Amino acid sequence: MPLARRLTLTDAVAIGLGSMIGAGVFAVWAPAIGVAGSGVFVALAIAAVVAYCNATSSAQLAAAHPVAGGTYAYARAEIGPWWGFVAGWSFVIGKVASCAAMAMTFAAYAAPEGWTVPVAVAAVAALAIVNCLGVTRTAMLTRVLVVCSLLGIAVAVGFGFGAGAITSAAPLPDATAYGVLQGAGLLFFAFAGYARIATMGEEVVDPARTIPGAIVVALGGAVVVYLLVAVVVVLVLGADAAESTAPLVDVLVATGWPALTPIVRVAAAAASLGALLALLTGIGRTTLAMARESDVPRFLAKIDQRHQVPQRAEIVIAIAVIAIVLVADLRDAIGFSSFGVLLYYLIANAAAFRQAGSARRYPRALQILGALGCLLLVNTLPVLASLIGAAVVLLGVTYRLVRLRVSRS
Repeated sequence: MPLARRLTLTDAVAIGLGSMIGAGVFAVWAPAIGVAGSGVFVALAIAAVVAYCNATSSAQLAAAHPVAGGTYAYARAEIGPWWGFVAGWSFVIGKVASCAAMAMTFAAYAAPEGWTVPVAVAAVAALAIVNCLGVTRTAMLTRVLVVCSLLGIAVAVGFGFGAGAITSAAPLPDATAYGVLQGAGLLFFAFAGYARIATMGEEVVDPARTIPGAIVVALGGAVVVYLLVAVVVVLVLGADAAESTAPLVDVLVATGWPALTPIVRVAAAAASLGALLALLTGIGRTTLAMARESDVPRFLAKIDQRHQVPQRAEIVIAIAVIAIVLVADLRDAIGFSSFGVLLYYLIANAAAFRQAGSARRYPRALQILGALGCLLLVNTLPVLASLIGAAVVLLGVTYRLVRLRVSRS
């Protein structure tokens, strides 16, 4: 049973922005500036270029294959089932970890001391219920959360350009090439939400036009927002930004507007919820596509007839995210997620490179650059995160090998 096409261009752009302008824009600057130093703007440019290359690959693939599942479905069609499986499995495991990270970040801003884990669990459960009630409700709530996030960012940026605080900011430490690449890897992770639009290709109106347009518009908007935030954080806080756990809050304090900090905290919480909501939606659709091909248990392919959403997949994903929230550390979740995300986009670029004829919308040079960028950035990740990520990918490959052998016997 196919999903209903209900999402407009505005809905798709909102979901993309909700995924990219998430908790990262409020929290990524300390680690990025800490490793990139004065090269943070170079790191941002590298991350934006790699993200753009990957976004155009996703747009080109989505226009030719307007179905649920994102690169899982695209790679199956363009390269083969095994490549599709690795892409889909990498997306699911990476983004489940991202969901846990977003839930933890939301709780860090919104929960009273000592209540972060229960609040994170409650957030996951509540948004899973929203997703189970239908995709139009998901899009509507995402719009509200994106507006809240942008208002908070606008307050911080608008009031942040205080001349006195800017002139007194300590200069950033000198950059190193490896530090810049590490910073780019962190910032790329924050940009990676544009694929959420492509994973919902079966629910978008006129997908051949809507999906490419929504991806480019959402990514362009996110780049502008990140650049504005980076400028104000660097000018106001300088080197102190590397030690800040809430840089936009500290920007308002440094410029003499501490009374406005609750607005930013609310916006950060809303951004975390927006990213979590969009992530849960995208993972559910990829799981649905994989279940249809028996690459995960087929009972997850069931679509609720009333709400036209894969409720079983949404519920199982929410349970997995809650389990990670209960046992994992935020930093470990982010590192593990980055491994899966970069592997996913590496395969997306390879699949787009194989397209020919009328399916081609962008030059192959962009796909080559995107693939090389993914390979470069994945090598900046912590070794432990990469090893754990590789082990979980191999676990999925082993599962598929066993399933195929059993089905043939």
